[in-house]
Amino acid sequence: MLTGGVRRFSEVDDAKGSPLAEAIFAIPGLAVSELIVSGNIVTVVKRSAVPWQAVGKAVGSAIRTTLASDAPAVAASPKPASAVSDDALYEQVARVFDEQVNPMVARHGGHVELIDVQDAVVMLRMGGGCQGCGMADVTLRQGIEGMLAQLVPAVRGIVDITDHTSGANPYFQAAKK
Repeated sequence: MLTGGVRRFSEVDDAKGSPLAEAIFAIPGLAVSELIVSGNIVTVVKRSAVPWQAVGKAVGSAIRTTLASDAPAVAASPKPASAVSDDALYEQVARVFDEQVNPMVARHGGHVELIDVQDAVVMLRMGGGCQGCGMADVTLRQGIEGMLAQLVPAVRGIVDITDHTSGANPYFQAAKK
């Protein structure tokens, strides 16, 4: 879908020129608050109270229809006007992870691995007690994201690439057939 980067869309105007984002933002009742595309991973965050069961099939259909077309699903990311390079951000974020994030989550048997920083978006993987934990999203959004907003304000977002359904005893179990 997207090679070599991360695209983050926060509003309909950001989606212009990216067929996948345009299609997802156009789904009635979805009310997208954020759409993140990284490689073949698409993350949709909605603000509406409409349950995922009501809009999930439309999201899947939009993805399949867009990918079936010959046009690129996502336009290349415009270069940020930030004076801070991704390498410099990586170093700053790694320091925060080492000194603050990992000691915090280690109290509960977890750890967080910094995978990469692309276009000022942090990609991470949770492990140990954090992988599959029911509170992983709270830790991510209220703990890690809040900490980075204060300590490394140049970071534009976070993408959790953790497979929370795998592991020896994940909180989220796959459906039994």
